[in-house]
Amino acid sequence: MSRKKFISEVFKSTGTIGALSPSSSFLAKKMLAPIDFDNAKCIVEFGPGTGVFTKALLKKMSPDAKLLTFEINTAFIDELKTIEDHRLEIINDSAEKIKQYIEAAGFTSVDYIVSSLPFAVIPDEIVHRILTNSDDNLSENGRFIQFQYSLNAKKKLESYFSEVKINFTPFNLPPAFVYNCKK
Repeated sequence: MSRKKFISEVFKSTGTIGALSPSSSFLAKKMLAPIDFDNAKCIVEFGPGTGVFTKALLKKMSPDAKLLTFEINTAFIDELKTIEDHRLEIINDSAEKIKQYIEAAGFTSVDYIVSSLPFAVIPDEIVHRILTNSDDNLSENGRFIQFQYSLNAKKKLESYFSEVKINFTPFNLPPAFVYNCKK
């Protein structure tokens, strides 16, 4: 997707897209660093956008793993559909509904959730349901990995997860914080 088309989607999105440009490869590397790809069988991605993290995840995932992506923007869904990989399932629905989709895919829990959701612009009650359902559906050693452009999400994430570590990448536009959250 061109940068011009991406920016057009940002302005049409009514607050569901929190970035002004696609994520960088530097941010993707930091987001994927905590993932044990040898043992991950079910990975969920919230807000894949144009698929920067999606493609990076698929490159590293084992052949028998599954990636469920939740995206509500139809232009981004069309972009994601150009990725040809049998392990990828594109879901046009809210991340709140994680449980029904992981069960439909034959899983009882998720090993990792990689999230690009812009919590600062999503209503608090929806963020609460997303984080509650994420925590409820993570495996015992599962991780919720989220990026944001500020440290404002730290206290919120600490109220849902037992451990929250923060990493930073200046090589993204804008620079980003990566939250690595343990169940």
